Amino acid sequence: MARYTGPKTKIARKFGEPIYGSDKYFEKRRDIAPGMHGANKRRKKVSEYGTQLQEKQKAKYTYGVLERQFHKTFELARRKEGVTGLILMQLLESRLDNVVYRLGIAPTRAAARQLVSHRHITVNGEILGIPSYLVKVGDIVGVREKSKSLEVITNSLEGHANHFSWLEWDSEKLCGKFMSYPVREDIPENINEQLIVELYSK
Repeated sequence: MARYTGPKTKIARKFGEPIYGSDKYFEKRRDIAPGMHGANKRRKKVSEYGTQLQEKQKAKYTYGVLERQFHKTFELARRKEGVTGLILMQLLESRLDNVVYRLGIAPTRAAARQLVSHRHITVNGEILGIPSYLVKVGDIVGVREKSKSLEVITNSLEGHANHFSWLEWDSEKLCGKFMSYPVREDIPENINEQLIVELYSK
């Protein structure tokens, strides 16, 4: 499946936030707009529609989801009972690649996606190679037995502590349990999901 593979610092500078994590190049140029004339260019005042669109783009890049799949996730959230924006964030957080990243099995979401695609990850003991799979409450996400010594996994887990209340990690078995859907206050991403709901409501 297609995914964004372009320059990440440029995208982070576009939103003015390190959405891909710590980035020394972003920190050096965070106040400068991207592009060759960025240093001399004033940031234009963004319209209401532009602000809403930018928030959607930020969410897409943060979670590594392309337009078609993001729209599909939003429609699923809209059909569920409850606050659409919160449900959207919970669905994005319950993607298998994101859960693998949150558990510390991979250092980034892109690395987590690759681990899942290359069939290094199991769900309830079964190997699963679909990064967009939505993990359910009670599911056990772990590392395939043959893959537990992979350098990318051992390096990522070294010194990692689980900071997320909705996940429970077993360091001996290298697996984690999806305990519940997170409440909005516990999701660290700086995304205004209400703007996304407003955009799709037009």
